[in-house]
Amino acid sequence: MRSDSPWRVPDFRTLFSAAVLGHLGTNVGYVAVPLIAVEVLDASPGEVGALATLATLAFLLIGLPAGAWVDRLPQRRVLILADTARGLLFASVPVAWWCDALTLAQLYVVVLLSGCAMVFYDVAGQSILPRFVGRDGLVQANAAMVSLMAVTNVTGRGAGGGLVQLLTAPVAVAGAAVSHLGSAVRLLWLKEGPAVSTAPAAARAPEPLRAQIAAGVRHVLGNRELRALALSASLTNLGSQILNTMMPVLFVRELGLSAGVLGVYWAAGGLGLLLGSRCARAVAARLGFGRTLGLAGLVLAPAGLLVPLIGNGPWLWLAGAGWLLAMFKTGIDNVLGVSLRQRMTPDAMLGRMNATFRFLLTGALAIGAATAGLLGELVGIHPTMWVGGALLATAFLPVFLSPVRTRRDLPGQAGHVAVAQRAAGAKGAGSTSS
Repeated sequence: MRSDSPWRVPDFRTLFSAAVLGHLGTNVGYVAVPLIAVEVLDASPGEVGALATLATLAFLLIGLPAGAWVDRLPQRRVLILADTARGLLFASVPVAWWCDALTLAQLYVVVLLSGCAMVFYDVAGQSILPRFVGRDGLVQANAAMVSLMAVTNVTGRGAGGGLVQLLTAPVAVAGAAVSHLGSAVRLLWLKEGPAVSTAPAAARAPEPLRAQIAAGVRHVLGNRELRALALSASLTNLGSQILNTMMPVLFVRELGLSAGVLGVYWAAGGLGLLLGSRCARAVAARLGFGRTLGLAGLVLAPAGLLVPLIGNGPWLWLAGAGWLLAMFKTGIDNVLGVSLRQRMTPDAMLGRMNATFRFLLTGALAIGAATAGLLGELVGIHPTMWVGGALLATAFLPVFLSPVRTRRDLPGQAGHVAVAQRAAGAKGAGSTSS
């Protein structure tokens, strides 16, 4: 029924083309919204920081229950409503600006609510993907999605900067709104498809939300491989966010470099992410799935210690090379790690598994930004950069020291059924305890 190549599956092509528009809108908004706060509303650094915090706060507030809700709801409808909500929220910004009624409070509401919509979109998107491409097509499909994310991180933010410079920031946000609404329209062509449940009929009776959330958390943290993947990815996000938070201050104030140089530096990371995602399948086919994850960390992760060496002249090139290599490793992790966790999770729990990961990973981003600000004030920029670099360099250890490192292939169908049976038992226990 399903082809080996996800590109031959119409629903995957629809999901991918919608994701192109959605990611472009997200990245244009990533650049334009803070610039509206600074240029139009004269926001202070603290207010801009609050804006960034609110953009990721939704994952901590509703990340876990969103997984249980997504498992209960038609995921196609969730995707369409989430993109429609983001489009309308972004559209409200230029409308208020044109009416001379735009306030910082409105921006706070927009980024917080659009963050909530993003939670549902991300969880539903990762949960519906295995239904379209089959579990055997996950690695190739995830490689395509991670590559898309890397490309739009570069092109979308570049386009956002260009639109702001040429047409003003509010007009750029209008472009982001159009992208999200276009994505929602494209998703209308998506077919929901039949849901696949691995639990017995008696176990599919409605459960309390708390019990469903607890079952998803237990599924991730109770499995040695999933727990290692979650911990390594969280540490990677924590270190990367500390570095990224300090980079603008270091480039512009300490080194006297332009924002354009900073943009090129960040683009090098996007290039590394893209190259890693494109190489992941081929390297895993040659070396083995777990060995690729382990060796990529052992060989490439220490390059994170080059990033704090940022300075003028050759030091900038050396730090840039370290950043590219560290992001190359992250690109490999994103493809293989996401494929592994999807393959190890029964269909009925995909939403909760993805939500648990998003809660941990995005929570690490929020903590990283706050940590960077605190350490930057207490010990200075350069020591803070070394903390971020050290975290980035050692984040691979949980995976390297876990059974993941010895895994040759993705779990087979028999392994998947065993995981489903254990998860079903955990769900029963969760219902009793609640």
